[in-house]
Parts: sequence; C-alpha cells; structure tokens
Amino acid sequence: MKTIRELEDYYSTVLWSELKILEQQRKQVLKKIYIVVAIITPLAIILALLAHVVHFIFFGIVGCIVATQIISSAYRKNFKSSIIEKIIKAVDGNLQYSPTKYISLDDFTESKIFNLRPNRYKGDDYIQGTIDKTQVRFSELHAAHESGSGKNRNRTPIFNGLFFIADFNKSFKGITVVLPDIAERLFGGIGKMLQSWNKMRGEPIRLEDPEFEKFFAVYGSDQIEARYILSTSLMKRIADFRKKTKKAIYISFVKSKIFVAIPYARRLFEPRIFKTLLDFAPIKQYYEDLGMAVSIAEDLNLNTRIWTKA
Repeated sequence: MKTIRELEDYYSTVLWSELKILEQQRKQVLKKIYIVVAIITPLAIILALLAHVVHFIFFGIVGCIVATQIISSAYRKNFKSSIIEKIIKAVDGNLQYSPTKYISLDDFTESKIFNLRPNRYKGDDYIQGTIDKTQVRFSELHAAHESGSGKNRNRTPIFNGLFFIADFNKSFKGITVVLPDIAERLFGGIGKMLQSWNKMRGEPIRLEDPEFEKFFAVYGSDQIEARYILSTSLMKRIADFRKKTKKAIYISFVKSKIFVAIPYARRLFEPRIFKTLLDFAPIKQYYEDLGMAVSIAEDLNLNTRIWTKA
C-alpha cells in the first residue's frame, strides 16, 4: 500500500467494520468521562471555596486527567491492536508492532544526539522489522530531566517524538552527529563561531555542500570518517528529506548504526476520544506518521549495499 487512494480502499473494505465497533466503545468511554468530570469538577470548586485553597482546583484537573487515562485504557488498547496494527501490516508485512514497548534508554543515550541524560523516560508504539535489506526499529519517545524537589522542581524537556534506529550501509568506528543548524541560521558567521565552541559535541565538521550546511551543523570524532559517512549523495538526501518533511531532523552515526530523531508536538498513533472515529482524516494521519519512519530507510537510501557491508 503506497498511495492515499489504496489507503482509502483499505479503510472502506477492511477497517470500516472494526471502526464502527470501536466507535460504540468510544461513546461509552466518553459518557463515563463526562460523569467523572461532572463529579470531580464541582467537588474541587466547593473544596477550594470552603478551604480557601486554590490548589484543590489543580488537584481536580489532575484527577480528571488521570481518570480519563484509566477509563480509556482498554479502548486505547483495543484500538491499537485492531486498527494501528492492521495499518502497519498493510504498509509493510515485514514490520512487527508492540503497542506498549519502546526504544530503550540505552539505545537513546548511545545515539549521542542529546547531551543531557534523561531521568524521566517513557514511550510506546514500538515497530521493528526489515525494510528491504535494512533492519529498523522505531517508537515514540518522551525524554526529560527533572532536578530539585517541591517548589524548586525543574523539568527540562529533552525529546518528544519519533526515534528511529537502523543498520547503516557503511562500517565505521567513530561518532558523527548531524544537528539542525539553528545558530548559523540565526547569527550567520557568529553562529559558525559558536559551533566551534561547542566542545561537548566534538570537532565541527566542515563539508563542501552549501545547501546541506545551510540547515545542518555536523560534529564528529574523525573528520575523514565523517566525510566518508556523509557522502555528497547522502547529504543531498538528508537535505531533501528535511524539505519534504518540513521538520527538524537530528541524526547520528554510531557503531555502524544510524539514529534519527524527529520531534513531534503531538502524540502519535493515539485514538480519538472526543471526536468520532468514523472519519478518514485520522486514519490518513496514522498512515502518514508511519510513512515518515518507513521513508527514512528509503529516502536516505539505506538499502544500497555497495560498500563494505553485505
């Protein structure tokens, strides 16, 4: 399944009957949520007024969010096993889906993309398998670092989005990191100087591709190896992938693997609760989110094996 037209046919012939069953379950879940909110909200307001403690309002909001998660958990589980798994199989039968698993913290830190190590780390929607000749795995991740306690607690978001790992088609020993070049785009030559001060990242790698360097800053442990990895064709493919997706792209090459992190401001592969399921738009969104990950292997040409790896 490669086209939206094929997805529409699949939606009407395969998914529709299961969506109708899930729609009934969604309505029951929504009714329970409204009842719980109708109980908790006035109770929180009354307690706040009687005790003159505004924090009861906050506790009421948290209670509603937690209750919504608990009430909808079975519905979410059914949706993912019924709909998301079928879409993944339809896109590529070689991919395996595990709704509750996610990329490990060891893999995340091994990528060297983010300097700050998270102490709050979770995810879901783990997908692994083979795309043509390339072993891939990816999932949604949420990583943050918390410090302090009580009123002094501080939470620093590190990453929210899609995290992708694949075997790279070249062997190498060092570390090369490709980051969005925010400094140079904002500050020009001064930004380039700021890059050279970023010693935690290793040595800045200067490449002979103005279009690529307009959007990315590259750091590495070995200038020669970084240029061997980032061939002219791969730099063009990465730049084209960024233009196509219109997203910030973080990439690293470590231990003959490629790591790709793509931030998202929303959750991926989650079912609707407050809107009907009987709508093609969310199905198209799930398909496009999955296509984003699958296209990394295809757009970056990871399946080509003309170098040292078989």
